[in-house]
Amino acid sequence: MEEGSNNKCEWTKTRTTLMEELKKMGTIAVPMVATSVLQYLLQVVSVMMVGHLNQLSLSSVAIATSLTNVSGFSILSGMAGGLETLCGQAYGAGHYEKHGIYTYTAVISLTMVCAPITIIWTFMDKILILIGQDPTISLQARTFALWLIPALFASAILKPLTRFFQTQSLIFPMIISSFIVLCFHGVMCWTLVFKLGLGHVGAAISFSLGTWLNVLILLSFVKYSSSCEKTRVPFSMKAFLGIREFFGLAVPSAAMVCLKWWACELLVLLAGLFPDPKLETSVLSICLTISTLHFTISYGLGAAASTRISNELGAGNPKAVRFSICTAMFLATTEALIITAILLGCRCVLGYAYTNDSMVVHYVAVMTPLLCVSIFTDSLQAVLSGVARGSGWQYVGAYVNLGAFYLVGIPIGVVLGFIAHFKAKGLWIGIVAGSIVQTIFLSIITSLTNWKKQAIMARERIFDATSSDESVTDHTTRA
Repeated sequence: MEEGSNNKCEWTKTRTTLMEELKKMGTIAVPMVATSVLQYLLQVVSVMMVGHLNQLSLSSVAIATSLTNVSGFSILSGMAGGLETLCGQAYGAGHYEKHGIYTYTAVISLTMVCAPITIIWTFMDKILILIGQDPTISLQARTFALWLIPALFASAILKPLTRFFQTQSLIFPMIISSFIVLCFHGVMCWTLVFKLGLGHVGAAISFSLGTWLNVLILLSFVKYSSSCEKTRVPFSMKAFLGIREFFGLAVPSAAMVCLKWWACELLVLLAGLFPDPKLETSVLSICLTISTLHFTISYGLGAAASTRISNELGAGNPKAVRFSICTAMFLATTEALIITAILLGCRCVLGYAYTNDSMVVHYVAVMTPLLCVSIFTDSLQAVLSGVARGSGWQYVGAYVNLGAFYLVGIPIGVVLGFIAHFKAKGLWIGIVAGSIVQTIFLSIITSLTNWKKQAIMARERIFDATSSDESVTDHTTRA
């Protein structure tokens, strides 16, 4: 009787802990999803505005947007993921000064990276012509990219700032700033593109101004809000001392983000080699657009997982980390099931959101089950990647992504697409195969991780001391 009562009390305690963790995770994930969607819509607005000019402008902006994302913005965003380890663990450990110093270090480091990226963008027309693009489109794409350079340097500040807020679970300021910037961009882009006749250049100028506005709003919040009082520290030379440590986490973090992104873009380019390139490329582009839009949701869940795990590791509480992982995976699975059910139910009309071409619509319907599989794995791997960023083993995730997509995904896609003649369907099967391998390996690594050891390493990273073991043991006992 007593044993049954103890089991009931244990179950009640576990359920209460899980509910508390769901609440903590939800308060981070939901606002992060909203922020991601609002930021994603900035580029959508630019393409929509320019699309009403002419086909040349639309083509050049679409290509320039893709290349600037691949060669610039995605790299900065990925590198800023190093702060999810450093700032998250510092905040969890209560070492608020380091939290602020790490942010300065990231801004300096990302600004340094912007220099070689601007060189690539300056010669974008030469690169595009070299790979067979139309010279007129290439020249306009270069012009658009050049006017995005101010936005690139603004992003070198914005990306660390978003992690600065995220790792403190201060998501509300980012929602406000993203909403204001989206409204500003919509009005400014319309004015510059149509009223002042600047065309596609006006869209790039508006995007750059909007990015700097976002930076100014968030910096104002840091300076004047009492919520940032603990982590608001003056700039010091200590920021330069942490550059090496930051790059050690930032480079593999960027690799985790970019390797899959580049693989998907490569397969879309390969679709142009099929006998009917317009049809095959259109279908793959639609699938990739849907997948990217969905990833704004997955990214929010991954960011929430990263924040909770890094905070708990910094606090020396490995038991809470396990609860956080289970909760995040539950949310990811639930979200993925809902989205895939909606897509499967709408598969016959899904293509009409992008085109009226009946052949493309039918092809999209055929591809939808495969798209659903990749979306399901994307949801899981986004959380698992968040676990990696929060824990500080980004380099492991980078190796996993390299093997999954470049040793498995792309080869399978090429074989099925060109040799087995599955065309676009074969290429997307390659993406699905790579995503499945990625998810399996990240799951195995996460399940085999010694979280007590990770907590010790986190506190040693923050405090540079060997007394962390006792601290972790104390927290574990109390947990």
